[in-house]
Amino acid sequence: MSKDRQQQFNKRLFWLKILFTLLAVCLSVYMFCIQVIDIKHYKNKAKLQRTSKKFIMRGSILDRNGMKLASDQLSYNVYLHKTYQDHTPEELAERLSSHLKMSKSELISKMNAKGNIVPLKKGVSRETYEDIKKLGLREISMDKKNCRVYPQETMAAHILGYYNPDADVAAGVEFTMKKVLESVDKEITMEMTRGGDVIYDFGTDADKITAPTVGKTVALTIDSAIQHVCETELLKMINEKGALRGTVIVMNPNNGEILGYAVYPNYNPNNFAKASYEQIKNWSLSDVYPPGSTFKILTVASAVQTGKVHRDTRINDTGKVEIGGWTISNYDYHRTPNPGMINMEYLFLHSSNVGSLRVALLMTPKEFYNVLYNFGIGQKTGIDLPGESSGLLPKPETWDVSRHASMGYGYGASVTAIQMASAVSAIANDGLKVTPHVVKYSEEELPKHVKKVRVMDPEKARLVTEFLTKSTSQSKTAVNLSEYQVASKTGTSRKTIEGGRGYTDKLYTSAIGYLPASDPQVLIYVVIDSAKGWEIWGSTVAVPVWAAVAKQVARIMNLKSDKHPGSGFIPVTRPLPDLEKENQDNQKGFMKSKLIPKKQKQNNWQNDLKKYFAKDNNKKPEKEVKKSSKAVRQQPSKIKKKTKKSN
Repeated sequence: MSKDRQQQFNKRLFWLKILFTLLAVCLSVYMFCIQVIDIKHYKNKAKLQRTSKKFIMRGSILDRNGMKLASDQLSYNVYLHKTYQDHTPEELAERLSSHLKMSKSELISKMNAKGNIVPLKKGVSRETYEDIKKLGLREISMDKKNCRVYPQETMAAHILGYYNPDADVAAGVEFTMKKVLESVDKEITMEMTRGGDVIYDFGTDADKITAPTVGKTVALTIDSAIQHVCETELLKMINEKGALRGTVIVMNPNNGEILGYAVYPNYNPNNFAKASYEQIKNWSLSDVYPPGSTFKILTVASAVQTGKVHRDTRINDTGKVEIGGWTISNYDYHRTPNPGMINMEYLFLHSSNVGSLRVALLMTPKEFYNVLYNFGIGQKTGIDLPGESSGLLPKPETWDVSRHASMGYGYGASVTAIQMASAVSAIANDGLKVTPHVVKYSEEELPKHVKKVRVMDPEKARLVTEFLTKSTSQSKTAVNLSEYQVASKTGTSRKTIEGGRGYTDKLYTSAIGYLPASDPQVLIYVVIDSAKGWEIWGSTVAVPVWAAVAKQVARIMNLKSDKHPGSGFIPVTRPLPDLEKENQDNQKGFMKSKLIPKKQKQNNWQNDLKKYFAKDNNKKPEKEVKKSSKAVRQQPSKIKKKTKKSN
């Protein structure tokens, strides 16, 4: 019996030996495959676990003259890993307090917080990092991070924006140029130990590893000297009048470059987390408002472009007129009740509401709408900053005669500040609208971001410039500079009720103009919201800011004077644009032309217009038209109350 059991045991043992032998052979074959045949795969896999991309710092942002406006600064965050803790909180606090510039009790309190990984301090300097590293504390780790620094603090805050590296959130140029600021020609990878030290081998380039990797630099069109002037003069008036908001835009109308762009309220990008939404928001891009009398420039320009107004055109200004049951009068009606037949110079100089609405009514709604839309009203300008609004331009099908009339003096549409600057710049640039921009692009990148669109014939644009220049030369306000011919217009408009219908008792005051009028090189637009006090007009609030900025900008840019005693009006002196070349560029897609057809059929408009002129001349209208819907008829109620402040 025992012999049979012994044989059975030996038999089982034999099969076990074979099984373990087979397992050993399989394991040997597997190890041979790993260590000999497939060694590269596992070697690369192990290397990949140790490989890390080199830390990339964002590129700097400079002004047009090379002044640094934003740059990256390395900093480190310090953490406690309780899993590897070899020292008590008291011992660690004793050794770290002097380096972290924190009290021992504060450090101990943080170390006793819940969690395996506890942050002790963020944003320590490179020197502090090196000092703590020398302590050799296994439980203390430090990771690298970039800290965005704005050396000029509040200057151009709304242009630069801010960058939050923790959440990877940005605004302004920091947002729109993110890819460029973080792009490098070639990413550098390296092998690192668990503690973060670089593993060097024969193929490691020590210079590339140790040198900081920085993204590309972005240059702006902003001139810091002009920017400082804009912000200083704007803040003076804001403080003097207790205004709510304001903006000053300085732009080269010939190429669309923005030289200065001040926005109030502002903030310090270094402390963006403490700023309110109203401070961070660039309201001049996002918020719309009725432009008031500055819009009369576009009204006359539209009439000139459509052939309804010429150099010698006269308009009957009765001082006051009824349209659609609502009375519209000039702001100076009590001083000049019936100016009579006026030309365009008088219209601009005296900011005639009646004259402007008559000019608007010379065009069909479709004609007027088309030119305004081509000027950029009702659409985004394409500026390289985030948050731009398209404004509000009602479709011409919704216009009745009262809305048509109110459009003429700046109450039918709502615009952004950058839209108005862009539109009037097109007139200054002989009818060629150029996309406003704040980034100085290379010649290769420029056509991708900056578009050119012809919206007026050059001769007609120059005629509007002549009207504006001659009217400004007769002005008694500060906009009439002694050394330069200026083409300008002021405006005052009621502020709409936010989220509702109608207007408040607050005002927008504005002034826009370009110089030298004989060869426009710079356009300046000033808007101030809700100034307080008496005599709140564009001429008393916005013009002083405009004039102060214009004088200093002319000096900074070294503009040549075009105004001398007894010289009289000097027309635009530069050669007319080469339209044949523009047509070739248009065919190639380099630029566009949006000149509209001269004839449009609008039967309803013609009937309304006949009725209007018949009433004006105390004649019976040829044909009565049906009353408009209630929704449209409510529009004139705003006209009666609000147009008195449109100057």
